[in-house]
Amino acid sequence: MDLEPIIELVGEPATAALGGLVLGAVFGAAAQRSQFCLRASAVEFARGRLGPRMAVWLLTFSTALFWTQLFVNMDVLNLSEARMLAQPGSISGAVIGGLMFGGGMVLARGCSGRLLVLSATGNLRALIAGLVFAAVAQMSLRGALAPAREAIAGLWITGGSNIELSGALGLGPRAGLLFGVLFAGVALVIAAKNKVSWMTLLGGSGVGFTVAAGWWFTQTLSYQAFDPVQVESLTFSGPSADTLMWFLTPEPELDFDVGLVPGVALGAAVSALLARQWQWQGFDQSHGMPRYLIGAAMMGFGAMLAGGCAIGAGVTGGSALALTAWVALTCMWLGAVAADRLVDRGGAPAPAPAAAPAE
Repeated sequence: MDLEPIIELVGEPATAALGGLVLGAVFGAAAQRSQFCLRASAVEFARGRLGPRMAVWLLTFSTALFWTQLFVNMDVLNLSEARMLAQPGSISGAVIGGLMFGGGMVLARGCSGRLLVLSATGNLRALIAGLVFAAVAQMSLRGALAPAREAIAGLWITGGSNIELSGALGLGPRAGLLFGVLFAGVALVIAAKNKVSWMTLLGGSGVGFTVAAGWWFTQTLSYQAFDPVQVESLTFSGPSADTLMWFLTPEPELDFDVGLVPGVALGAAVSALLARQWQWQGFDQSHGMPRYLIGAAMMGFGAMLAGGCAIGAGVTGGSALALTAWVALTCMWLGAVAADRLVDRGGAPAPAPAAAPAE
């Protein structure tokens, strides 16, 4: 794809932001229609059920993994340039941050990406929690919490760069493709048993494809732009903090991350309006404000410590086969299951889909 006409028209930073905006809008619309959410799928699992949310999450993950690894095998994508693999990874950060993020998303009733989607559909609980998440993420990246994050992350690092799993384990370059197909097969079996609609599955697959498309877009831009461009894809920890600071600082700069967050909000809002699902929602007595704020703060610090959120580390990092991303994702699941058992249901069986609690 030739991006030079767009670069010449609006400049490199605006082109990057425009790409983030478009991909974010697709992600937002697909996530809203499919109700993609790691927290919801982990809660289903914690309560002894493989339900529709699990099917959607697995299909999203498998789609991102398959298409990203297909681009790599076709030499369309070179992930060795991506920060997630080129820089050292933190095992200690992935474990502790993943556990914190997993527990936090149960308390906040949604991961960072899900909170953004819900905010765009009129959910004020998610909006406030999302702002707290962004503020704490910024504090963890460059503010008062940065020394604590750096100390924990430095306890156990991978060395000069992160570890790419297929190469480290000697599985061969097509291992990621095979894993993607296997996860997709499991997702479709679960979906069939729960009678998940094809429209919902299409939405979940669309969420995953935007991750692969994000990798491809940023690398294409890096080849055609004069200034250096970071090869990256979708995540909501750093971008949420960057977008918040973009509105608070004079003469802010545009980039892919700054375009991503408004794009997700736009896509989710339009999708909700078209489906007549947009409505104002506030806090209620059963799940009060302190719970959401504590969970959001845990996610903000945990995401920066783990190297990304449920999307950034869990799906985007997972699609790159980065070791720390898979460790973080596993710990997010463990943290969410533990929090659900300890805080919410005590391990009670999951309710039927129609009776599932509102986000």
